Amino acid sequence: MSGLERTLRPPSRWRTYAGVVPLGLFLLLLFVYPIVDLLWLSFFDQAGEPSTEHYRAVVANPVWLRVMTITFEIAGWTTLFCVLAGYPVAYLLATASESTRSRLLLWVMLPFWTSFLVRTFAWIVLLSQNGPLNRLVAALGLSDAPLALIYNFTGTMIGMVHALMPLAVLTMLSVMTNIDPRLRGAAATLGARGGETFWRVYFPLSLPGVAAAALMVFITALGFFITPALLGGRRETMISQVIIIQVQDLLNWSFAGALSVVLLVSALLIFVLYDRLLGVSTLSGEARWTMSQIRPSSATAEAPITSPIRPKNVLRPV
Repeated sequence: MSGLERTLRPPSRWRTYAGVVPLGLFLLLLFVYPIVDLLWLSFFDQAGEPSTEHYRAVVANPVWLRVMTITFEIAGWTTLFCVLAGYPVAYLLATASESTRSRLLLWVMLPFWTSFLVRTFAWIVLLSQNGPLNRLVAALGLSDAPLALIYNFTGTMIGMVHALMPLAVLTMLSVMTNIDPRLRGAAATLGARGGETFWRVYFPLSLPGVAAAALMVFITALGFFITPALLGGRRETMISQVIIIQVQDLLNWSFAGALSVVLLVSALLIFVLYDRLLGVSTLSGEARWTMSQIRPSSATAEAPITSPIRPKNVLRPV
């Protein structure tokens, strides 16, 4: 075989995937195997016999159902606050210039570079009865007694929203940056005002990003442990805290596996429902919108048209 033929010969499949093999083995040994082993133990009793007693205990005991309900409530409220507070930030980043966006992104991503444990202890200091926030409230005369901002639902929400809002912002930003900025100019040409342009053009196109951010935050919040354990109280006990107690303190790995299966199945059902309604492609911000798809609403259809764009009825993605 000549040197030219060896050069033009495509690489073998082994060489193509050789770099992925070590990473795959690492994930199998240190991530997949422990999870599968823990889930497998949930189908055996203390004597090692196949049994579903742990799942029956989860369903029969109202305490565990209450813990699951609390977990979903906390995850739901965290998702709502993260989306509401993160949308204006994502909109600001999407509409800013490239240089401004790069500088602001550093501040958005800064919490990702700090340990969850460090951030949680920082909130304990800030929200305590003798902390800076309560001292400021007392100095302003807004309250005679210290505010209860920690070891309750309020402290849990503050810590979890602070931890997960960057995830919501980055997820929504990936969709917003794919919206053609000329759409707003086209809407203005067709007679739409600033607020009408946002609510009728920009906001509907950004909803896939909002839905993707809600899914990412909700599923991530379901497995939180450090923040609710340190900032919450007894009424804010989440399922991950119970699993940790079953593994470390009670050494009941089988029951911990059953709780893990319940949590995993719940997250998978939510993901499947999301995929049926919106599609997984919205998670990567693949929906792109261009000038060729703009169709003004009936409210602006009667406005004089000075743009070569032909008025139609709805906005349609590529």
